[in-house]
Amino acid sequence: MHLPHILLLEDDPAIAKTVVYAFERAGLRVSHCLLVADALRQLEIAPPDLLVLDIGLPDGSGLDVCRQVRASPTQRHLPVLVLSAQGEEIDRVVGLELGADDYVTKPFSPRELVARVRGLLRRASAPTSPTPPAPTGFTLDLDGQRATWQGQALPLTRRELGLLAELLRQPGRIRSRDALLSAVWGNDSESSDRTVDTHIKTLRAKLQQITPTLDPIATHRGLGYSVSTSA
Repeated sequence: MHLPHILLLEDDPAIAKTVVYAFERAGLRVSHCLLVADALRQLEIAPPDLLVLDIGLPDGSGLDVCRQVRASPTQRHLPVLVLSAQGEEIDRVVGLELGADDYVTKPFSPRELVARVRGLLRRASAPTSPTPPAPTGFTLDLDGQRATWQGQALPLTRRELGLLAELLRQPGRIRSRDALLSAVWGNDSESSDRTVDTHIKTLRAKLQQITPTLDPIATHRGLGYSVSTSA
């Protein structure tokens, strides 16, 4: 029987002990690292099923790990949950822009953390939906977790790919932020409209790296987003 493997990066011994106990009691296998360098080595040795990353660490930030994971062709779709003692919006936004899937602020309930992790694991392992037909300019392979724009590969995170797939499912139709949030993050997510906006921003940036003068995603103020049916 496969036990989901969680990589925990946390330098506070008391918090780490509590989290490891909660995860193991929930039937999850945990590898605990105290330093960013150790977590990066562990990722190479035994890639986990999910990452739980603290932000403030002696040798850097868990966001450094998130950034490297999202830049890796083989690991960029790993679910990432960020822990932080800082509740400021800027930390949350930076984490989301780097591709974190969820964000929990300390102090937190271990039971809630386990529920959040289970939700991320469940959505990550869910069967992929049939690939929607893509309008001119896009190709989409949900089974292979790949997408191209104007013939060039897009280095998308799992959430960015999910947003693009939802927009391409009904090309030209305006999709509300709530609809996109529910479809990509799930009904049990505590993410907000700002989460959708942040991921649309990073998705746009990656598209415009390929075609600087062409933006296929349209913003409809007060309504949501749509994707063009032509390029």
